Amino acid sequence: MSNKKEKTRRAETGDESVPEAVAGPAAGVIPEAAPEPAPALDELQKQLAECQSQAAEFKDGWQRSLADFTNYKRRTDQERVQMYQNAVGDIAKRYLPIMDDLERALQNKPADPWAGGIELIYRKLQGILEAEGLQRIEAEGRVFDPSLHEAISQEPAEGVGSGAVIGVVQQGYMLGERVIRPALVRVAQ
Repeated sequence: MSNKKEKTRRAETGDESVPEAVAGPAAGVIPEAAPEPAPALDELQKQLAECQSQAAEFKDGWQRSLADFTNYKRRTDQERVQMYQNAVGDIAKRYLPIMDDLERALQNKPADPWAGGIELIYRKLQGILEAEGLQRIEAEGRVFDPSLHEAISQEPAEGVGSGAVIGVVQQGYMLGERVIRPALVRVAQ
């Protein structure tokens, strides 16, 4: 019979067996699974362990690089801010004698209308310096602090404890946490 007729006959009768002529003498025999050689499995496990070790090493290096970069960025930002504050402090220090002169002029201001203009100039200069972060050191009535004040004299004073500032000769200024110029003060004995 031809293959076509054989297939048709099997479909009609429900016979699913494979004819011996088609299947051959080894039909119905399931070949055994060949065992994999043990060295190949060990080799693969070894390669996997090496790859995992290398991946952990690369991850560790990446994390260190990321931490180094974060620290570098933070440090450069701090340096940039510090450099800006130093520049502002240096410039402000140059204007402080002008502020002192204007303050002295206003303490002895005459009744002339031009004195109002000097006061306006003083307030504008003070506003500009305060906008840059310059702050006046409060000294009068406070306890003497050598990091903020510079004592030029010690005088006896009634009603004030020893070490208290009783007078300010020259105003002191700070920029942030940095003292630009300490206040010159008189201290109670």
